[in-house]
This record gives sequence, C-alpha cells and structure tokens, in this order.
Amino acid sequence: MTLRSQIIALRDLEAGEAVGYAGRWRAPRPSRIAVVACGYGDGYDRHAVDGTPVLVAGQPASIAGKVSMDMLTVDVTDIAGADIGTEVVLWGRAANGRVLSVDAVARHCDTISYTLLTGMLPRVPRRYHGLGSEDGQ
Repeated sequence: MTLRSQIIALRDLEAGEAVGYAGRWRAPRPSRIAVVACGYGDGYDRHAVDGTPVLVAGQPASIAGKVSMDMLTVDVTDIAGADIGTEVVLWGRAANGRVLSVDAVARHCDTISYTLLTGMLPRVPRRYHGLGSEDGQ
C-alpha cells in the first residue's frame, strides 16, 4: 500500500524560525518547508515526530513540526525541484521506485504499521491495482 499526496505550498524560513503547532520545529539553518495535503483528519498519525521519513519526488526527506488536521510540513531544503504539485510519499513506493516502508514510519510514531494502515479515514481516495483480470482491469 502506498499513501501519497503532494506539496500544496512552500515557505522559506530563516534560521531559528518555527513551524507547526507550538513552534515545535525550528529551522537549524535557512530552510525551505513544504506544506503537504495530509494530516490527522485523513488518518495520518498525529504522533509523528520531527524527522519522520517521507519521500519527496522519490528523495528522502522528513516531517518538520507537528502534524495538523489537514496538512503536515516537510523540510525540503535539500530536495532539488521540490515545488507545488510535487509527489510526496508518506509510505510505500514513489514514482521513481524508491520505497519507504510503513514500518519505518510507524517506529517514528511509536506504533505498529497495522495501526497506520487501518487508520486511513474515508476522505482519503483509494485506488486499487492488480485486482480482477490479469491486466488489472
């Protein structure tokens, strides 16, 4: 299973500026933060800590700040080409084939992978592949 979203906004921060509820994450250097359209209202675990891994354009990145109801923030300072609309994989396989295991994400949320997999709420669109005939139709 892959949970993916996209960047919906970008913000450049100076060193020391904060993001997220209570300003939990502070930029250690001039940084670029992506706002991603997924939050605990979608079923993404709100206990995800700073550093929880994601893939942005198939490249490793990490959550910066607390997960909000409808969005989360990711440090994309070192991700060339991160822009509005860029794919963000929260777990699973990115378009370039790189995989982020749900187990790796679960460890950062102090839970198990099954809690994450079964926690997706109805507003998250689902696409099923490989079911039915051999060609997936």
